[in-house]
Amino acid sequence: MPRLPTTPDGRVPFAALLVTLVLATAASAVVSLAFGSEPLRLGGVLDVLGTRLTGSPAPDRIYDTIVWDLRGPRVLMALIVGAGLALAGACMQTLVRNSLADPYLLGVSAGAGVGATAVIVLGVLGGLGVWALSLGALAGALLAAVLVFGVSAAQGGLTPLRLVLTGVVMSAAFSSLSSFLVFFTDDPNATQSVLFWLLGSLSGAAWPQIMPPLLVVVASGAVAMGVHAWLDALGAGADVAAGLGVPVRGLRIGLFALTSVLVGVLVAVSGGIGFVGLVVPHLARLLVGARHRVVLPVAALGGALFMVWVDVVARVLVRPQEIPLGVVTGLVGAPIFLVLLGRRHYTFTGGR
Repeated sequence: MPRLPTTPDGRVPFAALLVTLVLATAASAVVSLAFGSEPLRLGGVLDVLGTRLTGSPAPDRIYDTIVWDLRGPRVLMALIVGAGLALAGACMQTLVRNSLADPYLLGVSAGAGVGATAVIVLGVLGGLGVWALSLGALAGALLAAVLVFGVSAAQGGLTPLRLVLTGVVMSAAFSSLSSFLVFFTDDPNATQSVLFWLLGSLSGAAWPQIMPPLLVVVASGAVAMGVHAWLDALGAGADVAAGLGVPVRGLRIGLFALTSVLVGVLVAVSGGIGFVGLVVPHLARLLVGARHRVVLPVAALGGALFMVWVDVVARVLVRPQEIPLGVVTGLVGAPIFLVLLGRRHYTFTGGR
Protein backbone atom coordinates (compact mmCIF):
# COMPACT_ATOMS: atom_id res chain seq x y z
CA MET A 1 0.00 0.00 0.00
CA PRO A 2 1.47 3.41 -0.92
CA ARG A 3 2.45 5.71 1.90
CA LEU A 4 -0.25 8.28 2.57
CA PRO A 5 0.64 11.99 2.74
CA THR A 6 0.41 13.71 6.09
CA THR A 7 -0.55 17.20 7.23
CA PRO A 8 1.92 19.45 9.13
CA ASP A 9 0.61 18.10 12.46
CA GLY A 10 1.33 14.51 11.41
CA ARG A 11 -2.24 13.48 10.60
CA VAL A 12 -3.47 11.90 7.40
CA PRO A 13 -5.74 13.93 5.06
CA PHE A 14 -9.28 12.65 5.48
CA ALA A 15 -10.14 12.28 1.78
CA ALA A 16 -6.98 10.33 0.95
CA LEU A 17 -7.42 8.02 3.92
CA LEU A 18 -11.09 7.43 3.16
CA VAL A 19 -10.42 6.46 -0.46
CA THR A 20 -7.56 4.18 0.61
CA LEU A 21 -9.73 2.45 3.22
CA VAL A 22 -12.60 1.94 0.78
CA LEU A 23 -10.31 0.37 -1.82
CA ALA A 24 -8.44 -1.74 0.73
CA THR A 25 -11.67 -2.97 2.33
CA ALA A 26 -13.25 -3.90 -1.01
CA ALA A 27 -10.09 -5.69 -2.19
CA SER A 28 -9.71 -7.49 1.13
CA ALA A 29 -13.31 -8.69 1.06
CA VAL A 30 -12.79 -10.25 -2.37
CA VAL A 31 -9.39 -11.76 -1.60
CA SER A 32 -10.57 -13.18 1.74
CA LEU A 33 -13.05 -15.39 -0.11
CA ALA A 34 -10.13 -17.49 -1.29
CA PHE A 35 -9.02 -18.36 2.26
CA GLY A 36 -10.46 -21.06 4.48
CA SER A 37 -10.20 -24.72 5.37
CA GLU A 38 -10.09 -25.35 1.60
CA PRO A 39 -7.91 -22.76 -0.23
CA LEU A 40 -9.35 -21.52 -3.53
CA ARG A 41 -7.83 -19.92 -6.60
CA LEU A 42 -8.43 -16.18 -6.71
CA GLY A 43 -9.33 -16.51 -10.38
CA GLY A 44 -12.06 -19.01 -9.50
CA VAL A 45 -13.38 -16.64 -6.84
CA LEU A 46 -13.56 -13.79 -9.36
CA ASP A 47 -15.35 -16.07 -11.83
CA VAL A 48 -18.02 -16.89 -9.25
CA LEU A 49 -18.54 -13.24 -8.34
CA GLY A 50 -18.75 -12.30 -12.00
CA THR A 51 -21.35 -14.94 -12.80
CA ARG A 52 -23.40 -14.09 -9.72
CA LEU A 53 -23.41 -10.37 -10.51
CA THR A 54 -24.29 -10.90 -14.16
CA GLY A 55 -26.75 -13.75 -13.65
CA SER A 56 -24.78 -16.18 -15.81
CA PRO A 57 -24.62 -19.92 -15.01
CA ALA A 58 -21.90 -20.88 -12.53
CA PRO A 59 -18.85 -22.40 -14.27
CA ASP A 60 -17.96 -24.53 -11.23
CA ARG A 61 -20.69 -25.54 -8.78
CA ILE A 62 -18.25 -26.44 -6.03
CA TYR A 63 -16.59 -23.02 -6.20
CA ASP A 64 -20.02 -21.39 -6.39
CA THR A 65 -21.22 -23.16 -3.25
CA ILE A 66 -18.09 -22.39 -1.24
CA VAL A 67 -17.67 -18.78 -2.36
CA TRP A 68 -21.27 -17.61 -2.54
CA ASP A 69 -23.21 -19.78 -0.10
CA LEU A 70 -20.61 -20.37 2.62
CA ARG A 71 -17.96 -17.65 2.60
CA GLY A 72 -19.90 -14.81 0.98
CA PRO A 73 -22.32 -14.14 3.86
CA ARG A 74 -19.52 -14.70 6.35
CA VAL A 75 -17.29 -12.05 4.81
CA LEU A 76 -20.17 -9.60 4.50
CA MET A 77 -21.10 -10.21 8.13
CA ALA A 78 -17.48 -9.57 9.12
CA LEU A 79 -17.63 -6.20 7.35
CA ILE A 80 -20.89 -5.30 9.09
CA VAL A 81 -19.81 -6.43 12.56
CA GLY A 82 -16.40 -4.75 12.33
CA ALA A 83 -17.88 -1.46 11.16
CA GLY A 84 -20.64 -1.56 13.77
CA LEU A 85 -18.36 -2.36 16.70
CA ALA A 86 -15.98 0.44 15.73
CA LEU A 87 -18.89 2.91 15.49
CA ALA A 88 -20.25 1.75 18.84
CA GLY A 89 -16.81 2.06 20.43
CA ALA A 90 -16.33 5.62 19.18
CA CYS A 91 -19.77 6.65 20.47
CA MET A 92 -19.28 4.89 23.81
CA GLN A 93 -15.93 6.57 24.43
CA THR A 94 -17.59 9.93 23.85
CA LEU A 95 -20.61 9.08 26.00
CA VAL A 96 -18.55 8.22 29.07
CA ARG A 97 -15.55 10.42 28.14
CA ASN A 98 -13.22 7.52 28.79
CA SER A 99 -10.64 6.43 26.25
CA LEU A 100 -10.64 2.92 27.73
CA ALA A 101 -14.35 2.38 27.08
CA ASP A 102 -15.45 -0.26 24.61
CA PRO A 103 -18.89 -1.21 23.26
CA TYR A 104 -19.37 -3.87 25.94
CA LEU A 105 -18.84 -1.50 28.85
CA LEU A 106 -22.54 -1.25 29.73
CA GLY A 107 -23.02 -4.98 30.18
CA VAL A 108 -24.82 -5.53 26.88
CA SER A 109 -22.46 -8.32 25.82
CA ALA A 110 -22.77 -10.08 29.18
CA GLY A 111 -26.56 -9.84 28.97
CA ALA A 112 -26.45 -11.31 25.48
CA GLY A 113 -24.30 -14.12 26.88
CA VAL A 114 -27.03 -15.01 29.37
CA GLY A 115 -29.63 -15.12 26.61
CA ALA A 116 -27.43 -17.23 24.35
CA THR A 117 -26.50 -19.57 27.20
CA ALA A 118 -30.15 -20.05 28.08
CA VAL A 119 -30.89 -21.03 24.48
CA ILE A 120 -27.97 -23.45 24.22
CA VAL A 121 -28.19 -25.03 27.68
CA LEU A 122 -31.89 -24.86 28.51
CA GLY A 123 -33.38 -24.96 25.03
CA VAL A 124 -35.22 -21.65 25.48
CA LEU A 125 -36.87 -20.40 22.25
CA GLY A 126 -36.11 -23.75 20.64
CA GLY A 127 -39.19 -23.45 18.43
CA LEU A 128 -37.60 -20.55 16.52
CA GLY A 129 -35.05 -22.78 14.81
CA VAL A 130 -31.93 -21.07 13.44
CA TRP A 131 -33.10 -17.72 14.81
CA ALA A 132 -33.33 -18.94 18.42
CA LEU A 133 -29.73 -18.17 19.38
CA SER A 134 -29.67 -14.70 17.84
CA LEU A 135 -33.05 -13.68 19.28
CA GLY A 136 -32.17 -15.06 22.70
CA ALA A 137 -28.90 -13.13 22.73
CA LEU A 138 -30.64 -9.96 21.55
CA ALA A 139 -33.27 -10.27 24.27
CA GLY A 140 -30.57 -10.67 26.92
CA ALA A 141 -28.62 -7.70 25.55
CA LEU A 142 -31.63 -5.38 25.55
CA LEU A 143 -32.62 -6.54 29.05
CA ALA A 144 -29.13 -5.67 30.30
CA ALA A 145 -29.32 -2.23 28.66
CA VAL A 146 -32.71 -1.51 30.24
CA LEU A 147 -31.44 -2.53 33.67
CA VAL A 148 -28.31 -0.40 33.41
CA PHE A 149 -30.35 2.57 32.22
CA GLY A 150 -32.95 2.12 34.96
CA VAL A 151 -30.41 1.76 37.78
CA SER A 152 -28.33 4.72 36.58
CA ALA A 153 -31.37 6.96 36.12
CA ALA A 154 -32.78 6.03 39.53
CA GLN A 155 -29.51 6.77 41.32
CA GLY A 156 -28.76 10.21 39.96
CA GLY A 157 -28.78 10.28 36.18
CA LEU A 158 -26.70 9.14 33.21
CA THR A 159 -23.39 10.61 34.29
CA PRO A 160 -20.27 9.00 32.81
CA LEU A 161 -19.02 7.65 36.13
CA ARG A 162 -22.41 6.22 37.11
CA LEU A 163 -22.83 4.56 33.72
CA VAL A 164 -19.38 2.99 33.90
CA LEU A 165 -19.80 1.68 37.43
CA THR A 166 -23.30 0.38 36.83
CA GLY A 167 -22.26 -1.27 33.58
CA VAL A 168 -19.27 -2.98 35.18
CA VAL A 169 -21.36 -4.31 38.08
CA MET A 170 -24.19 -5.53 35.84
CA SER A 171 -21.68 -7.12 33.47
CA ALA A 172 -20.16 -9.08 36.34
CA ALA A 173 -23.61 -10.17 37.50
CA PHE A 174 -24.69 -11.38 34.06
CA SER A 175 -21.37 -13.17 33.52
CA SER A 176 -21.86 -14.98 36.82
CA LEU A 177 -25.37 -16.00 35.76
CA SER A 178 -24.03 -17.41 32.48
CA SER A 179 -21.39 -19.38 34.40
CA PHE A 180 -24.09 -20.68 36.76
CA LEU A 181 -26.15 -22.01 33.84
CA VAL A 182 -23.12 -23.68 32.28
CA PHE A 183 -21.98 -25.18 35.59
CA PHE A 184 -25.18 -27.15 36.06
CA THR A 185 -25.40 -28.63 32.59
CA ASP A 186 -24.38 -32.24 31.99
CA ASP A 187 -23.89 -31.77 28.25
CA PRO A 188 -20.21 -31.16 27.36
CA ASN A 189 -21.20 -30.15 23.84
CA ALA A 190 -23.41 -27.40 25.23
CA THR A 191 -20.55 -26.12 27.37
CA GLN A 192 -18.24 -26.01 24.37
CA SER A 193 -20.88 -24.26 22.26
CA VAL A 194 -21.42 -21.60 24.91
CA LEU A 195 -17.70 -20.96 25.25
CA PHE A 196 -17.23 -20.73 21.49
CA TRP A 197 -20.16 -18.31 21.14
CA LEU A 198 -19.00 -16.11 24.02
CA LEU A 199 -15.62 -15.71 22.30
CA GLY A 200 -17.21 -14.76 18.99
CA SER A 201 -17.73 -16.55 15.69
CA LEU A 202 -19.14 -15.87 12.24
CA SER A 203 -19.35 -19.51 11.21
CA GLY A 204 -23.14 -19.48 11.30
CA ALA A 205 -23.56 -16.46 9.02
CA ALA A 206 -26.15 -16.93 6.27
CA TRP A 207 -27.73 -14.62 3.70
CA PRO A 208 -31.09 -14.28 5.54
CA GLN A 209 -29.22 -12.98 8.61
CA ILE A 210 -27.41 -10.19 6.78
CA MET A 211 -30.11 -7.57 6.38
CA PRO A 212 -31.08 -6.86 10.05
CA PRO A 213 -27.56 -6.01 11.30
CA LEU A 214 -26.79 -4.17 8.05
CA LEU A 215 -29.81 -1.89 8.45
CA VAL A 216 -29.03 -1.26 12.13
CA VAL A 217 -25.37 -0.38 11.41
CA VAL A 218 -26.26 1.93 8.51
CA ALA A 219 -29.01 3.66 10.49
CA SER A 220 -26.79 4.04 13.57
CA GLY A 221 -23.96 5.50 11.49
CA ALA A 222 -26.34 7.95 9.82
CA VAL A 223 -27.74 9.10 13.17
CA ALA A 224 -24.27 9.52 14.68
CA MET A 225 -23.06 11.49 11.67
CA GLY A 226 -26.16 13.66 11.90
CA VAL A 227 -25.21 14.82 15.41
CA HIS A 228 -21.43 14.85 14.93
CA ALA A 229 -21.15 18.45 16.11
CA TRP A 230 -23.02 17.62 19.31
CA LEU A 231 -20.71 14.65 19.86
CA ASP A 232 -17.69 16.94 19.51
CA ALA A 233 -19.15 19.25 22.13
CA LEU A 234 -20.02 16.40 24.50
CA GLY A 235 -16.51 15.05 24.13
CA ALA A 236 -15.20 18.37 25.45
CA GLY A 237 -17.34 18.03 28.59
CA ALA A 238 -20.96 18.38 29.69
CA ASP A 239 -20.51 22.01 30.78
CA VAL A 240 -18.97 22.99 27.45
CA ALA A 241 -21.72 21.18 25.54
CA ALA A 242 -24.49 22.79 27.60
CA GLY A 243 -22.90 26.21 27.07
CA LEU A 244 -23.04 25.62 23.31
CA GLY A 245 -26.74 24.79 23.46
CA VAL A 246 -26.45 21.00 23.24
CA PRO A 247 -29.25 19.09 25.04
CA VAL A 248 -26.80 17.04 27.10
CA ARG A 249 -29.28 14.79 28.88
CA GLY A 250 -31.21 14.00 25.71
CA LEU A 251 -27.99 13.36 23.80
CA ARG A 252 -26.73 10.99 26.47
CA ILE A 253 -30.00 9.06 26.47
CA GLY A 254 -29.94 8.90 22.68
CA LEU A 255 -26.33 7.70 22.60
CA PHE A 256 -27.07 5.11 25.25
CA ALA A 257 -30.03 3.77 23.28
CA LEU A 258 -28.13 3.82 19.99
CA THR A 259 -25.08 1.95 21.30
CA SER A 260 -27.21 -0.53 23.24
CA VAL A 261 -29.33 -1.50 20.23
CA LEU A 262 -26.33 -1.53 17.90
CA VAL A 263 -24.17 -3.68 20.16
CA GLY A 264 -27.11 -5.93 21.05
CA VAL A 265 -27.81 -6.70 17.39
CA LEU A 266 -24.15 -7.28 16.57
CA VAL A 267 -23.50 -9.53 19.56
CA ALA A 268 -26.63 -11.49 18.68
CA VAL A 269 -25.18 -12.46 15.27
CA SER A 270 -21.49 -12.78 16.14
CA GLY A 271 -21.03 -13.35 19.87
CA GLY A 272 -18.60 -11.34 21.97
CA ILE A 273 -15.67 -10.01 19.91
CA GLY A 274 -13.37 -7.82 21.97
CA PHE A 275 -10.82 -5.12 21.18
CA VAL A 276 -12.36 -3.97 17.88
CA GLY A 277 -14.43 -1.23 19.47
CA LEU A 278 -11.51 -0.21 21.66
CA VAL A 279 -8.52 -0.23 19.31
CA VAL A 280 -10.02 0.98 16.03
CA PRO A 281 -11.52 4.28 17.34
CA HIS A 282 -8.17 5.05 18.97
CA LEU A 283 -6.37 4.48 15.70
CA ALA A 284 -8.91 6.63 13.83
CA ARG A 285 -8.43 9.54 16.22
CA LEU A 286 -4.67 9.30 15.95
CA LEU A 287 -4.87 9.39 12.15
CA VAL A 288 -7.44 12.13 11.54
CA GLY A 289 -7.99 13.94 14.83
CA ALA A 290 -10.89 13.95 17.25
CA ARG A 291 -13.72 15.45 15.16
CA HIS A 292 -16.51 12.91 14.84
CA ARG A 293 -17.27 14.00 11.28
CA VAL A 294 -14.07 12.28 10.21
CA VAL A 295 -13.55 9.80 13.06
CA LEU A 296 -16.81 7.91 12.55
CA PRO A 297 -16.41 6.96 8.84
CA VAL A 298 -12.70 6.19 9.28
CA ALA A 299 -13.42 4.04 12.33
CA ALA A 300 -16.23 2.18 10.54
CA LEU A 301 -14.10 1.37 7.50
CA GLY A 302 -11.11 0.50 9.67
CA GLY A 303 -13.23 -1.83 11.79
CA ALA A 304 -14.61 -3.55 8.70
CA LEU A 305 -11.14 -4.01 7.22
CA PHE A 306 -9.73 -5.29 10.50
CA MET A 307 -12.54 -7.79 11.06
CA VAL A 308 -12.25 -9.27 7.56
CA TRP A 309 -8.62 -10.24 8.17
CA VAL A 310 -9.30 -11.36 11.75
CA ASP A 311 -11.86 -13.78 10.33
CA VAL A 312 -9.32 -14.98 7.74
CA VAL A 313 -6.78 -15.71 10.49
CA ALA A 314 -9.43 -17.52 12.53
CA ARG A 315 -10.24 -19.72 9.53
CA VAL A 316 -6.73 -20.65 8.35
CA LEU A 317 -4.42 -20.62 11.38
CA VAL A 318 -5.32 -24.11 12.62
CA ARG A 319 -7.44 -25.35 9.73
CA PRO A 320 -9.56 -27.34 9.34
CA GLN A 321 -10.53 -26.23 12.85
CA GLU A 322 -11.51 -22.63 13.58
CA ILE A 323 -10.32 -20.22 16.29
CA PRO A 324 -12.89 -18.03 18.04
CA LEU A 325 -12.65 -14.45 16.78
CA GLY A 326 -12.27 -13.01 20.27
CA VAL A 327 -9.05 -14.96 20.72
CA VAL A 328 -7.59 -13.50 17.51
CA THR A 329 -8.67 -9.92 18.25
CA GLY A 330 -7.20 -10.17 21.73
CA LEU A 331 -3.85 -11.50 20.52
CA VAL A 332 -3.64 -8.93 17.73
CA GLY A 333 -5.40 -5.99 19.37
CA ALA A 334 -3.53 -5.90 22.67
CA PRO A 335 -0.05 -5.29 21.17
CA ILE A 336 -1.48 -2.76 18.69
CA PHE A 337 -3.18 -0.86 21.48
CA LEU A 338 -0.03 -0.76 23.58
CA VAL A 339 1.97 0.55 20.61
CA LEU A 340 -0.64 3.26 19.97
CA LEU A 341 -0.52 4.35 23.60
CA GLY A 342 3.25 4.68 23.42
CA ARG A 343 3.31 6.71 20.20
CA ARG A 344 0.93 9.59 20.86
CA HIS A 345 -1.50 10.96 23.41
CA TYR A 346 -4.72 12.80 22.69
CA THR A 347 -7.96 14.04 24.21
CA PHE A 348 -11.51 14.00 22.87
CA THR A 349 -11.22 17.69 21.99
CA GLY A 350 -8.40 17.04 19.59
CA GLY A 351 -5.35 17.76 21.70
CA ARG A 352 -2.35 15.51 21.68
